[in-house]
Amino acid sequence: MKNDTGIEIASLMRPSLTHLGIELVDVQWSGAGHGAVLRLVIDRPGGVSLDDCERASKAASAVLDAYDPIRTRYRLEVTSPGAERPLLHRQDWVRALGYKVNVRLRSGTAETVIEGRLLALADGDAEIEVRERRGKRVVPIALDAVIAARIAVDI
Repeated sequence: MKNDTGIEIASLMRPSLTHLGIELVDVQWSGAGHGAVLRLVIDRPGGVSLDDCERASKAASAVLDAYDPIRTRYRLEVTSPGAERPLLHRQDWVRALGYKVNVRLRSGTAETVIEGRLLALADGDAEIEVRERRGKRVVPIALDAVIAARIAVDI
């Protein structure tokens, strides 16, 4: 599935899911042929229940049947983002303020991983409090240097 199709699917789905009080976090496509899977990642305040997944699946199926944006066979899956929710959009970063995050950054030709508590966001930058042997320090990061980020489970 082309990225444009994913954007189209997200645009088609959002109104129906929003009406149910459900946020569409991500649209993912994997596999090919009879093993193709369209995965909708959903969330809502307080977390996602099985009933939420079922309601979202029914709403998504109705939209997909009506607009038919995918011309091949596929299986529809609806899931929550899980405990280690990816930080894909600005609102995900805002929601993660105060939480422990794991961030993979592009640093020149190398990659760096930073894990710590997300303290602040401002104008394309974030501040992460990192624990070190001698205490804590705040590390500023540019969000445009982020390769991948997720909430880190704090055990």
